[in-house]
Amino acid sequence: MAHGPLAGPPPPVPAPAVRTVLGDIPPADLGVCDAHDHLFLRSPQLPGQELDDPGAAAAELRAFRAAGGAAVIQWTPYGMGRGAAELPRLARESGVRIVAATGLHQAAHYPPEVLERVRSGLAGRFVTELTEGIGGTGPRAGMIKVAGGFHGLDAHSRHTMAAAAEAQRATGAVIGVHLELGTGALDVLDLLCGELAVPPDRVILGHLNRSPDLVVHRAAAAAGAYLAFDGPSRAHHATDWRLPDALAALAEAGFGDRILLGGDTTTAGARSVNGGPGMPHLLRRHRERLETALGAELVTQFLTANPARAFAAAWTRPQQPGRGTGPTGPTGPTGPTGPTATA
Repeated sequence: MAHGPLAGPPPPVPAPAVRTVLGDIPPADLGVCDAHDHLFLRSPQLPGQELDDPGAAAAELRAFRAAGGAAVIQWTPYGMGRGAAELPRLARESGVRIVAATGLHQAAHYPPEVLERVRSGLAGRFVTELTEGIGGTGPRAGMIKVAGGFHGLDAHSRHTMAAAAEAQRATGAVIGVHLELGTGALDVLDLLCGELAVPPDRVILGHLNRSPDLVVHRAAAAAGAYLAFDGPSRAHHATDWRLPDALAALAEAGFGDRILLGGDTTTAGARSVNGGPGMPHLLRRHRERLETALGAELVTQFLTANPARAFAAAWTRPQQPGRGTGPTGPTGPTGPTGPTATA
């Protein structure tokens, strides 16, 4: 009786790692983490407030490091001036670990011709930036950023989230979601985790500080998603004072392991080097305030163990024609095989 060749053993499952612009690191090495911020950003929605100065970015990282910070997750996606070419140098010089993003924001942040150009093949673009490098040769992205609308999801949001889900399945990357004014969290989970079958622990819901709806917060945490409260660098006076109560309610319900904290600096005027709160504020007055209300141990968990788990992935390389599927390597980009992406 003839037998075909025996199948080899399945490829080993790679250990979880956080993908920084200088390479993959063990999650435990991430340290105190600003889980949502921006070193570089431009948008027609923020004219004259561009984050486009590498010197100011370097100064902000030095101030953040001096305040005890060790890592920054930059959520700036494709086509919004990510400064990808600058990020490795800034990480090396500052000693701060930086994670870059692929993805796409709301349509309002792009000229129509850009959206038309990238609409087809969007998932492939995300995968390339996660596995090969931004622009094909730059640092690899370590997360996918997408966005919802105000209490709803338009056709653009649904298209980008479908592409993000496909890229997540191919790579293991986490998906971070901009919630407009903190709304629409459950709609996002219905789409990503219900229709598109993304594991809930691969979804981070951003800006929930802007909508302190404790019922929604608890439902999203119970589903298994991460909840990012990420706005102390911006004025949300109507909701900021409720943040300790919102975090306490989640922790008391057993969801302290779902909470992330970030600064979300989006304008030049908000940088600490320009007189604003900037990145250091997260670890100074903001952290002190939360520790007074919640205790230092819990707040430290929000800033260390939780982001280490949220941004870690068992990175896989998607199947390519003529190539097998296996774990990615432990260091930087593997080659310019994908479509060119803007920084």
